[in-house]
Amino acid sequence: MSGSVPRPPPTRTSPRSHPRTAGRRLLSEKQVRRAVYSLGLVGVVLIVGTLGFHAIAGLGLVDAIYFESMLATGQGPPLPLSSDSAKLFASLMAFVSVGSVLTSVVFTLGPIGARLWHEAVRRAEQEIREVEQELEGRDPPPV
Repeated sequence: MSGSVPRPPPTRTSPRSHPRTAGRRLLSEKQVRRAVYSLGLVGVVLIVGTLGFHAIAGLGLVDAIYFESMLATGQGPPLPLSSDSAKLFASLMAFVSVGSVLTSVVFTLGPIGARLWHEAVRRAEQEIREVEQELEGRDPPPV
């Protein structure tokens, strides 16, 4: 014996006990990087929109960030705008904001959803194969 203490066998509740999940983290570095990029994009859009509404529409900073947040989440403009330039900026920011939020969600969650989908399909196909093998071993039903 080399003097090392033997480790107990892994429990069934351990995520590392299954060979497919051994060494796998909850989120990979690539997924974390995607989330950081997405949050950065949304943050930049919120900052640009907030400063734009503050400068163009004359809103206070709190009202400007509230206005931009409502546009970005698709809720619509919460306050009426008086000038045409502010209305045009709001229209532009509505497209940019909603587009960046949707893009960020898909960019971040798309690979996770694809992995879940492929795993579900793999399991369904495995169950189908098991049922087919089980049915092949039985006698055909009487006619």
